[in-house]
Amino acid sequence: MSVAAPLDFGDTLRVEPAAEFSLACDEPAVPVDETNLVLKAARAFAAITGWKGGAKFTLVKRIPMGAGLGGGSSDAVATLCGLNLLAGRPLGSTQFDALVAQIGSDCSLFLHEDPVVMRGRGEWITPLPADAVRRLSGRRVLVFKPGFGIATPWAYARLAAGAPGSYLPPAEAEARLAAWLVNPAALAEALLFNNMEPPAFTKFPALPVLLEQLRSAFGLQSRMSGSGSACFALLHRGMETSAVIAAIRSAWGESAFVVEARLASEAKT
Repeated sequence: MSVAAPLDFGDTLRVEPAAEFSLACDEPAVPVDETNLVLKAARAFAAITGWKGGAKFTLVKRIPMGAGLGGGSSDAVATLCGLNLLAGRPLGSTQFDALVAQIGSDCSLFLHEDPVVMRGRGEWITPLPADAVRRLSGRRVLVFKPGFGIATPWAYARLAAGAPGSYLPPAEAEARLAAWLVNPAALAEALLFNNMEPPAFTKFPALPVLLEQLRSAFGLQSRMSGSGSACFALLHRGMETSAVIAAIRSAWGESAFVVEARLASEAKT
């Protein structure tokens, strides 16, 4: 079970009518062949709808690869949204949601604009109560990633193998969330936990070393995002980030990716 919140930061995908499917990207390291989730999603859409058209996809990549930030999954969902519109909406909401869930375990998350609870493989999505959404939405967050990534299959294989300290019983996870939901004074920091950290931290000690430095020097509670290697810190109200960013680059080098964003958008009333 996970609580996940979208950021006001991400990739940009342009979808244009074409004779066949193709993908171009401004980041040379991103594969533009059939291994990319954009083209996989496009093929799946064509197969389920029987649509004979095509599309040219142009991806402006801002979310780093191997980060655990859902970049590929969000691009796949954007692909399906664009194609369904381009094809005249052949898929109703139920069919569309089912196709999204088939593409990837966490893809359903990107059908929602507000923070949600993810269960199962990530395909079972439950909206949070409005009060809880208000406590999360709009919070400033600093996202940072070292020059290396972590392969998602490796991370989940280590988790499945029972890496020490990496298992949180579902009942305990649900209890933590329930306690937070009924306490309107509880801050978002009370939710911070990631049971994928132990195997990643064992192999990549640069991650926990920096997170501890940020806690000691700035009082920031930082966590790894998903399967990593990106991490994040919820920023204190009015906090200036230049010293924090300098500390990150001092630890991980100038190649470190750093961006400030906000969690979702302000909750609707």
